Amino acid sequence: MKKPQLNPLQAQLLKSGLTNETKVKQVKAEKRKQDKLQRNNGVEIVDEVKLSAEQARQQQIERDRELNRQRKLAEEQKALVAQIKQITLLNRIAQEADGLLYQFNHQNKVKTVYVGDKVREALINGRAGIIGLESGYEIVPAEVARKIQDRDPHAVIVLNQVTQDVAVEDDPYADFQIPDDLMW
Repeated sequence: MKKPQLNPLQAQLLKSGLTNETKVKQVKAEKRKQDKLQRNNGVEIVDEVKLSAEQARQQQIERDRELNRQRKLAEEQKALVAQIKQITLLNRIAQEADGLLYQFNHQNKVKTVYVGDKVREALINGRAGIIGLESGYEIVPAEVARKIQDRDPHAVIVLNQVTQDVAVEDDPYADFQIPDDLMW
């Protein structure tokens, strides 16, 4: 009986004891059958191992894409927060510890900042706004607050609508004196 012709890989596997001659013959016979079926019938034999490997590779590519997208979103969010912080700190209006009390609502809680009289009027009239940072609250001009609001609407805590001074002739209460010590 003649020995089957072995390719180098099969020879190595036989030599190392990982396979035996009967398994080599079975593999060759199966390969011949598949080739014959494919030639005669035009039937393509589907290799399930290759198919499952390709599916696994496609799933891995999709997972990688999703992870990259999430990583990119996180980096963009970090950059946006840093940008808002930088804009706020460069344009902030100083608060005064012994100034007037200005109270506002943030997350259903009343918060307080102490500001000068002109800054308080600016906050009330919409010419200034309050920005929430992780370190606290900062007061900035209204233009800056609008720029920040374009980037992140949740960063702006207080930005009142700009009020127009009522013309003296249209003011029905022009004849009444307003007390100087009146605080709302």
